[in-house]
Amino acid sequence: MNITGNLVVAAVTHSDTRIWATDAQRGEKPEVVARPNAEHVHHHVRESEVNHGHESNRFEGPYLEGIAAVLEPAGQILLVGHGKGKSNSMLRLIQHLERHHPKTAAKIVAALDVNVPALTEPQILAAAREWYDDHKNG
Repeated sequence: MNITGNLVVAAVTHSDTRIWATDAQRGEKPEVVARPNAEHVHHHVRESEVNHGHESNRFEGPYLEGIAAVLEPAGQILLVGHGKGKSNSMLRLIQHLERHHPKTAAKIVAALDVNVPALTEPQILAAAREWYDDHKNG
C-alpha cells in the first residue's frame, strides 16, 4: 500500500491502529501498527502500578512513534477513534504528533469520534467515505 501524498484513514484504538490509503483496492488489508506487548518481557512492576495504568503507559511511546512513522508520508490524515479523557487513544496520538511531529500533525484534516471496536472494517471505511463526501468540496 502506497500512502505517499494520499489521504489516509487511520482507525486508532488502545491496542492497534489500522491505516488505509484512500486509493486502496476493495478488500485490500490495512497497514497495522500494533501496540508493543509485555506478555513475554520480564520486568518489575508493583501490583498497584499495574492496576493504575503504569504498565500500559510503558509501551505508549513506541506505539505512538510507530504510528507517526507510518503516517509521515501521507498527504492528509483522517483519524477515526473513540474514548473519553485519558482512554482516548486518538486524542493521545494527536497530542503526541503535535508535540513531536508537528509536520505530520498539520496533515490531520479531521478526527471522527466513532466506536471503532464495535465496527467492522467496512463500517469504519463507510464512516470515512461519508465524511469525505460531506467535505470534498471545501
